[in-house]
Amino acid sequence: MFKRFLLVLASASLLLINGAHAADSPDTDMVLLTENFPPYNMAKNGKNFAQDENINGIATDIVREMFKRAEITYSLTLRFPWERIYKLTLEKPGYGVFVMARLPDREKLFKWVGPIGPDDWIMLAKADSKITLENLDDARKYKIGAYKGDAIAETLAKQGLNPIVVLRDQDNAKKLVNGQIDLWATGDPAGRYLARQDGVTGLKTVLRFNSAELYLALNKDVPDEMVAKLQAALDQMRKDGRVDEIMARYL
Repeated sequence: MFKRFLLVLASASLLLINGAHAADSPDTDMVLLTENFPPYNMAKNGKNFAQDENINGIATDIVREMFKRAEITYSLTLRFPWERIYKLTLEKPGYGVFVMARLPDREKLFKWVGPIGPDDWIMLAKADSKITLENLDDARKYKIGAYKGDAIAETLAKQGLNPIVVLRDQDNAKKLVNGQIDLWATGDPAGRYLARQDGVTGLKTVLRFNSAELYLALNKDVPDEMVAKLQAALDQMRKDGRVDEIMARYL
C-alpha cells in the first residue's frame, strides 16, 4: 500500500512539473504582450486584462496581419501595468511587447520591428487656460501630469520637470479639468482619444515637444531571422496600403 502511495505521489508531482513547464513554454513561436493604449491597443471590454480576439486597436490589427504574413504563431495578452509587461519582455526569451517608443536608452535592450505608427509628445491644457509655452523649460513652473513608466514621463523626469504620475493615462484628463494639474504630458493621438472616452473634450495643445515612432519591441534572444520576417511583412503592408486601411478604421 505504501509503495502504491509513493507511486501515485511521484506521478502527481511529475504532472505538476510538466504542467508548470508547459505554462512557461506555450505552443507558439512568440508571446506578445500589450496594454490599454487607445487607439493603438485596447481591450474590447475596457478592462485591464484581455486575450487574443478580445483585443483591438490600430497596432493590434497591424501586428496580427504582420504575424500572419510572416507565418509566425503567437499568443496575445493585454495586461496592466506597463512596467510589468516591459520587464517580462526584457527578461523572457520569445516575448514581445507593443507599442513602445524607440528611445536611445532602450535601443540595445530589445530588437525592434516598425515603425508601427507615430506618437507625438504634447502638452495639453484646458480650453480656457492662459498658459503659453515656447519650450519645455517654460513648463517647469506648472504641475504636469503624466503616465507612470511611460517614455514621456521618464524623459520629463530626467530633465528635472518632476511630473505627477498616475497608473492610467486617462486619469490625467479629469485631473486637468478639475485643476489638480495644469498640464497633461501625453501622446497624440492617444491622449485626445483617451480624453474623449472619459467625456473630456476641448483640450488644447500648448506645446508639441517631440515626435516619436512606436514599435514592436522583442526580447534580445528572438532570432534575427524572425525579426527580419516580421519587418519584411510590415514593409510590404505599408507598400500595399494595408497599414493606411487599418489606421483609417480608427482615426
